[in-house]
Amino acid sequence: MQGSFTGPRIFWSGSSLRTEATGYGLVFFAQLILADMNKELKGLRCAVSGSGKIAMHVLEKLIAYGALPITVSDSKGYLVDEDGFDYMKISFLRDIKAQQRSLRDYSKTYARSKYYDEAKPWNERCDVAFPCAYHNEIDQADAINLISSGCRILIEGSNMPCTPEAVDVLRKANILIAPAMAAGAGGVVAGELELNHACNLMHWSPEDFESKLQEAMKQTYQRALKAAADFGYQKESPEALVHGAVISAFLSVAQAMTDQGCV
Repeated sequence: MQGSFTGPRIFWSGSSLRTEATGYGLVFFAQLILADMNKELKGLRCAVSGSGKIAMHVLEKLIAYGALPITVSDSKGYLVDEDGFDYMKISFLRDIKAQQRSLRDYSKTYARSKYYDEAKPWNERCDVAFPCAYHNEIDQADAINLISSGCRILIEGSNMPCTPEAVDVLRKANILIAPAMAAGAGGVVAGELELNHACNLMHWSPEDFESKLQEAMKQTYQRALKAAADFGYQKESPEALVHGAVISAFLSVAQAMTDQGCV
């Protein structure tokens, strides 16, 4: 039996951006969606949930694109900074998490921030939402809050962050949903790139790897849109990416099974 593994250390042909790939990929995917609308992330208010690796890397890349990420959350509540996070503030957040302190401590240093106990960030005014915390974190009431707060795009960072009832509310309000199976594919893409990297004995800089990750996310986005269009879903439909991602994934698996003589 032949096999392979991903996630090797950098000097074993591993990726220098392996940890960042999923979070960065989410932001790349959001930028692709906005580009098709003749818009960009720059200046947009972004609500992010979670405060783990994915959420932190989403914040990093949003800042790089000139967006204004304003929230993070933990199991006890959420933190909002009306001035938006910057790289120094992210470093402070990481220190807080590393010391297992509450995000509440952040507001003791930054006066324009506030921590809300037993609450979620989805009633904060935002243009784009990045749920990166846990399964089913957005329920029907949260979806209504997102609509009221001005959100137009939701990028799934955690697996299935919306309940079926929430999805129904968002679709009826024409909120575009980017499903995790496509938008969150950065980690899987990183694994594939590492395999090619190792097999070809190549050495990529972080910039090279990020460029390849961007291209792979673009291909994922385009495949989802094409599959959606082939089955009658218009690009402008809020359901297009959800259905397109599922159809594209199914067709890829079916083709692989056919090629290998499984069916």
